[in-house]
Amino acid sequence: MDKKLNVCLLNDSFPPTIDGVANTVFNYASVINKKLGNAVVATPKYPDVVDNYDFEVVRYASIDTTGIIGYRAGYPFMPSVIGELESKHIDIIHSHCPAISTFLARALRERTNAPVVFTYHTKFDIDLKKALRSNLLQEGAIKIIINNIEACDDVWVVSEGAGENLRSLGYKGDYIVMENGVDFPKGRASQSEVDELNKKLGIEDDFPVFLFVGRLMWYKGLKITLDALKIIKEAGIGFHMVIVGDGSDAVEIEKYACDNGLEDECIFTGAVQDREELRAFYTRADMFLFPSSYDTNGIVVREAAACGLGSVLIKGSCAAEGIDHRHNGYLIEENAESMAEAIEELADNLALAKQIGENAMNELYISWEDSITKAYERYQYVIEKCSKADYVRKTTITDDALNGISGICDALNKAEKFRENVTGGFFSKPKELFERRAELIAETPIADFKNGLTEKKNVIKNEVREKRSEFREKRHEISGQLWHYLDRYL
Repeated sequence: MDKKLNVCLLNDSFPPTIDGVANTVFNYASVINKKLGNAVVATPKYPDVVDNYDFEVVRYASIDTTGIIGYRAGYPFMPSVIGELESKHIDIIHSHCPAISTFLARALRERTNAPVVFTYHTKFDIDLKKALRSNLLQEGAIKIIINNIEACDDVWVVSEGAGENLRSLGYKGDYIVMENGVDFPKGRASQSEVDELNKKLGIEDDFPVFLFVGRLMWYKGLKITLDALKIIKEAGIGFHMVIVGDGSDAVEIEKYACDNGLEDECIFTGAVQDREELRAFYTRADMFLFPSSYDTNGIVVREAAACGLGSVLIKGSCAAEGIDHRHNGYLIEENAESMAEAIEELADNLALAKQIGENAMNELYISWEDSITKAYERYQYVIEKCSKADYVRKTTITDDALNGISGICDALNKAEKFRENVTGGFFSKPKELFERRAELIAETPIADFKNGLTEKKNVIKNEVREKRSEFREKRHEISGQLWHYLDRYL
């Protein structure tokens, strides 16, 4: 890995939005920029956000769709955006979202010829079904997204289960498993940090503490957990349940906890963005409850393992890959009764819970540095593969549209730069005009000063008029082409 690559990372969510994929992209950019090469992130704009990172962030226009999908939806086909990214001399493009980000990745590929890598993180069909009520619209959206993924040069999944889900949606191409890491160091938070957290949470007894961290969405399995805790409470077992996170179902979930009579046992903290404080949560807990069959990898399970905390997981789920029952995790069936049995046993045998956590820390932990170094090596392979003369890029029915849009964006970007540099230079920047006049004076003999200066000024003015007219004609032509492509393909 002698050559430092210029890597463009794309995702529809990024801080200030906090979720597993946004965290992944942030860590990719951080590790690449600090240790491996150069990274730039392209993502939708958020109001009043300042990107103060060691790596560059390019934001593009967006609309507020947080109430529907949890983050803002971007419009990436802005000439200035594609032009700015093209100027970074990109070697490889890595999209982490199968929708808008991958459309932008493919358009950028047309301008740079850099290969596109795509990582499949989440079961997007579940989010689509939540956002779109019509079965017809759901099926159409899934086909478009699968088509988008199949157009990429290299497809990665974060677990074997993620790959199986992708296949079930109609994907027929190849993929490799590229596991995500965690940004926590291996080891527990200090006792002083844990003591401070106990005070903050109001925990003053020795009851076992169970933990959930993640987006507060019903499909994360929280109903199973809350129903199980109701059974446990009715059995007379004392406990605390700490729920960290936020999401569109947060209000309903908190109400459901109260309806189950768990208002004294459940502590809802909201989202915790301080990573060191989050380590203290993982360290304080006795077991992590994560009965999700939705997650394809479960970064939070690895975060818990980094802090010596074991997890209760659904048998056969993606998050349970690599888990040996009662050794480095605890496996249950996908129902409240099975979860209640697990909680009851672990509450009565905290030594077992602690041993499971120790084994998880030693066997499941993987750092972001190790994970991304492996990914970076794969980047090199993909670039070499795609540069061979016999490599045939995958094509789809939307390629013509994206090729056309990419070309239109490039032309508009060049036209805009010309307008700024030429018309703006002579008519909007007095300093540059005065400097140009000084040059003309210096070039012209004194005897011919007036005639020569007037002649050169007229030449410049005529050139500007011609370029303005050319710009207007080109803009009209390009706009017509753009609407033609949008109407035909999109």
